[in-house]
Amino acid sequence: MTAETHENATPRGLPDWVWYAGLPLAAIIWWALYSQLIPFSEWVTALFPVDRNSHTGEAIAFFVYDVPKVLLLLTGIVFVTGVLRSWFSPEKTRVILAGKRQIWGYPLGAMLGVFTPFCSCSSVPLFIGFVSAGIPLGVTFSFLIAGPMVGPVGLGLLYGLVGWKIATIYLVFGFTIATVAGLVLGRMGLERYLQDWVRELNTGPVGDLPEERLTLADRLKIGALQVREIVGKVWIWVLVGIGIGAAIHGYVPEEMMLRIMGGEAWWSVPAAVVVGVPMYTNAAGVIPIVEALLGKGAALGTTLAFMMSVIALSLPEMIILKQVLTYRLIAIFIAVVSAGILATGFLFNVIM
Repeated sequence: MTAETHENATPRGLPDWVWYAGLPLAAIIWWALYSQLIPFSEWVTALFPVDRNSHTGEAIAFFVYDVPKVLLLLTGIVFVTGVLRSWFSPEKTRVILAGKRQIWGYPLGAMLGVFTPFCSCSSVPLFIGFVSAGIPLGVTFSFLIAGPMVGPVGLGLLYGLVGWKIATIYLVFGFTIATVAGLVLGRMGLERYLQDWVRELNTGPVGDLPEERLTLADRLKIGALQVREIVGKVWIWVLVGIGIGAAIHGYVPEEMMLRIMGGEAWWSVPAAVVVGVPMYTNAAGVIPIVEALLGKGAALGTTLAFMMSVIALSLPEMIILKQVLTYRLIAIFIAVVSAGILATGFLFNVIM
């Protein structure tokens, strides 16, 4: 790439001092907005002529809360990973994670997910940031699976519902699914099934200057450029995905699901997974459903398989991921994760 091409790659309209002064100001504004999401969603919902506790009220509140939350996370995470990428280019990242040491990346990715209190759609921004930074695809999948499936919120609520033994077994199985699925997906060499713009992002330069000559202001500009490029491509699909999730949220047909999950037929576990995928809620939202189903006699393994599928394979999550992954890669991801969920459901039904 020529020096002239480099010169046009990074925005240079603002002087450096503006970037230095603007960074803490932007961070304060970001945090202020994020901390007010719940009051904001309640205020907006109250403007509609609907009962707040009705299905429609729940859907509106869910949408108004989740859309700005995911977009704020996406903006912040992409900016940070863009700045970090100026120090760790894709080539350097691949070298660091290459060879035998890469095997530790999968459990580390899963562990990061366990300690990250995000739902599936909220985990997607971090996933996009990791992929755009050149982190191996399998490692990012380990994080994406573990984050919503065995995050601290869901584990805490599950502990209160079924006790520490079952919650611990669930943690072990969820962590194992995330690690093994990431390892399998990583070894399949699926990077070629990323969307073209993501692959081009990983093979292109990180800025307009040789890495050793970049100033901090240059790196901040690179982060802003990443936000403009990545968020600009996926924001509309965030709205679409969460809109579908909001429409589904609150309309959970418990009686129908109980008929599917209450029996001991072998097909109850895969049926629960099929029922769970189109739905969308976070761990806190699905636990009351799990409690109601267990209280009405649903099998534990079948119910946990349903919970895993709702959290880890939600339709809105797949819609947002479509902007990063091709349909073939999404299908492979669903197949591998579904296999792990089915194994967990069958095993719980046998041992419990």
